[in-house]
Amino acid sequence: MLRLKNWAVLFLVSAALTGCHSDAPSTNVSRVTFQLDWYPQPEQGGFYEAQIKGYYAQEGLEVTIQPGGPYAIAEQQVSTGNAQFAMGSSDRLLEADSQGQSLVAVGATMQHDPQALMLHANSPVQNFADLEGHTVALKPGSTWFEYLVARYKLKNVRETPATYSVANFLQDPGYIQQIFVTSEPYFARKAGAQVRTLLISDTGYDPYRVFFTRRDFLAEHPDVVAKFVRASLRGWQDYIADPSEVNAALLKLNPALSSDQMQFTASALRDGHFIYPEGDPGKTGAFDPARWQQMYRQLSDLGLVKHPIDPSTAYTTQFCGQASSQTNPKS
Repeated sequence: MLRLKNWAVLFLVSAALTGCHSDAPSTNVSRVTFQLDWYPQPEQGGFYEAQIKGYYAQEGLEVTIQPGGPYAIAEQQVSTGNAQFAMGSSDRLLEADSQGQSLVAVGATMQHDPQALMLHANSPVQNFADLEGHTVALKPGSTWFEYLVARYKLKNVRETPATYSVANFLQDPGYIQQIFVTSEPYFARKAGAQVRTLLISDTGYDPYRVFFTRRDFLAEHPDVVAKFVRASLRGWQDYIADPSEVNAALLKLNPALSSDQMQFTASALRDGHFIYPEGDPGKTGAFDPARWQQMYRQLSDLGLVKHPIDPSTAYTTQFCGQASSQTNPKS
């Protein structure tokens, strides 16, 4: 994805938002760090909304939002105590738990994964099975790619490291790359390219995008977790309804963004129903246990579960409730 890589500048600016609108005495404030999955962007808009609107402060929380990047490993940040909360995905969380990291998802940031493949409109690749004989630019070690290879029995599909840019795509009519449908298509089309996308979730491999904490932190501080989840979900509902205030703040946090790009992303999040299950704001953050079970089976089939676990321990519905069954029959 197109991201600004000046982490130090972004960290300093983002940290300046810590405790916005908070007038609570310090003795009554719980201080936590929230590790993002990337540099500041609209895909994190609900959390920034909760910060800017003072929702965290109203809950008695002082939240430091820490930007991520291509080399930030959120699971490690939380496991080692460098952050109390972080963004991730349900497949990565299940893998981490099977490796003994003892993490638990407390809410869904997105109901469906916006990861996809972007191709030129005239590409001969019409579906995932057509990837045979082609090269795909992606983040090395991507689990969804292992799933694609196994499901479609691909024998001759090659991978090359993602560059987090659309420059190569624009120069090569045969280029295929991993993207977020909420981001890269905007840049490619703005540069004049005609593109198509193939959503990974359409294959039946459909992890949640989640925010999570350590299991022992949840056990010791359930009140803090409840407050963080409550304020965050409130922020997401507000952001999807009107992203303008946060988008203006994101422009300052990440100068690589643009107003048009952020509007594209916010609209894609809303129109694609990525945040609300079934388009229902009241179910923001909800999980469907059947989908967690399905994801665990898929990871097990791929040999990625190092030690068997009960997948129901990798998430909780005590803060967000339960979504109606959304298990993809194509799995």
